[in-house]
Amino acid sequence: MRWRILMARKYSRGASREVKNEMHRYKRGKAKSGKGGRVKSRKQAIAIALSKARKKGKKVPKKKAS
Repeated sequence: MRWRILMARKYSRGASREVKNEMHRYKRGKAKSGKGGRVKSRKQAIAIALSKARKKGKKVPKKKAS
């Protein structure tokens, strides 16, 4: 029997779904940011999705201080 180390998830499944949906919008050119500007990069789309997930109370690590 192989043992698998169980670790707590960093991001909840709900947060993962949020990112998946935002990437879907981004790939079709429907993703918007701020006051309606078009999202121009994958990183930007992921950041928007994680921000939305945080607002909904999903499990997402805190933003890193810049």
